[in-house]
Amino acid sequence: MRSITSGHVKAGLDSVRGAKWRNFWTILGVIIGVTSVITVVGIGEGIKQQITGQISQMGQDLITVRPSSLKATGSDSNNNLTLLSGLNVTGSLQKDDLDTISKLSGVSSASPLSAVSTNVVADTGKYSGGLTIGTGADLPSLLNQSLAYGAFIGADETDSNVAVLGKNAAAHMFKEDIPLGSTFKINGQEFLVRGIFNNFPATPLSEQADFNNAIFIPYNVAQSLTKNTAFIYEILAKSSSSSNVDKTTKNISAALLKNHGGQKDFAVLKPNENVAVSSGVLNLLTTLITGVAAISLLVGGIGIMNVMLVSVTERMHEIGIRKAIGATNRQIMSQFIIESSVLSVSGGAIGIALAYSIDGLLRLFTNLRPVISWQVVATATIVSLVIGIVFGTLPAVKAARKDPIDALRSS
Repeated sequence: MRSITSGHVKAGLDSVRGAKWRNFWTILGVIIGVTSVITVVGIGEGIKQQITGQISQMGQDLITVRPSSLKATGSDSNNNLTLLSGLNVTGSLQKDDLDTISKLSGVSSASPLSAVSTNVVADTGKYSGGLTIGTGADLPSLLNQSLAYGAFIGADETDSNVAVLGKNAAAHMFKEDIPLGSTFKINGQEFLVRGIFNNFPATPLSEQADFNNAIFIPYNVAQSLTKNTAFIYEILAKSSSSSNVDKTTKNISAALLKNHGGQKDFAVLKPNENVAVSSGVLNLLTTLITGVAAISLLVGGIGIMNVMLVSVTERMHEIGIRKAIGATNRQIMSQFIIESSVLSVSGGAIGIALAYSIDGLLRLFTNLRPVISWQVVATATIVSLVIGIVFGTLPAVKAARKDPIDALRSS
């Protein structure tokens, strides 16, 4: 039995090699489907791990407060991931909310983040590669982020025209490596470079919100620059104890609810809830792409079935000879099912190889770090095999039911 099976596998491989281009176009749907599934699942898992790593770096006592929705002024876009591109944003959080959070007994520090629409001019000309963010003196400690050079905005500099730059912003704005003490202009006002951050972990879901490209200025100055239109898109707060995060979160939520007249137009998120929110978006995207990939696999399976039906017609004389010398219907069926399985598994193998190639390119040219697990690869291989068996069954049954006399006459 083993020798018969190995002979069928060899025949399947010979069939694939015998009509390379026809078979390639036949299994293209399988290739696209497998590549899509592995790549998208890998990207999703990689982003989840990046987000989890970032949140772990910031600590388990960091609480995030966000408006329930953000809107870019002058834009119909409702996509929060593209709002923070330097446009004014409107939301439900105000300076009073920051003051309320800062005064709560369970909160050790708090700082706002507000996106400011600005015109930035430095040594290299106009800089439009990142955000200008109004914030407070506690931001580095809240994010557990150190500075490479200089110092952050001091508590006594809330009304001073000083700025701290992300690593990439410093490199793009000035013609020197360490531009401490250099000046540049925001909306015509001169600012002094106070410090430069070390590299932030990349933000995988939003290039616009990458802090490495950002300019950080005091929140009060941001308000002055924009005539009090620099709305807060996020407030970061740190619990005085990691064991009291749940209690502090509830206290913040209750205090803000009172501020907002009982209207819950904000969200107070613990670190694990931040991961859950991001995971929900990624899972939705993964499901969508997987559905599209499933259609590609279905198309690929139908292609394999059609080619195998053509193959049965072309090899009618061979089937007749095999039956005449004693081959059973089961053996004929096995031969064609194995051949279709070889086709689909070959497509799966090519798809897996392409997925790994795309993974490598993404790691080289983007800040994404896809994670391809062996479980996903194994599932893709099994699905490819199942497609070959399912869609190879009809041609195999057709071949097995051929009368040997009619088959020999067909030559």
